[in-house]
Amino acid sequence: MATLIARERLRAAPWKNGGGSTAQIAIFPPDASLDNFDWRISLATITADGPFSSFPGIDRSLLLVEGDKLQLTLDGARTVTLSRAQPMLWFPGEALAHAQVQGATVDFNVMTRRSRCRHQLETLMAPCQLARRSAATLLFVAGDGPVLARGGQQALMLKRHDALLLDAGDARQWWLEAPHATAVFHVDLFT
Repeated sequence: MATLIARERLRAAPWKNGGGSTAQIAIFPPDASLDNFDWRISLATITADGPFSSFPGIDRSLLLVEGDKLQLTLDGARTVTLSRAQPMLWFPGEALAHAQVQGATVDFNVMTRRSRCRHQLETLMAPCQLARRSAATLLFVAGDGPVLARGGQQALMLKRHDALLLDAGDARQWWLEAPHATAVFHVDLFT
């Protein structure tokens, strides 16, 4: 069944280092913790320079949603700058990641335990047709919205920063309708 996850229902938890907060969008299994999830999708606000938490055995994708830029230094050697022109980065969760920001950023984060599953993340521009490739799919409205998601007999309206989680029982074909071009993040989760 399709599950609408409204942005206003998300609760942000502050980071231990004081440099930001994370609002969990979805996790699997549903009762999992940060130590034993198969996959986890969240929205993080970074307000100060500092290290990311280490997640050994986890593959991570990070997409800039708001803010001018986020600079990440990985393992003290490789520096990557996320910006509107280059908003996405994949990196292993065990990498030592240190963030530098100029003003607050909001980032969309996908994490999968590589021994159990993998993910594919891409940006779509609604209106468009979505062909599902996996048993679990998450859509996240990164643009201004609204976006009407239609699949089978279901129709759900999503606003900015709302998400829609589709499971194996949902229609394979979905249409994303919007009054103007709107960015939607599309995450396929393969187990």
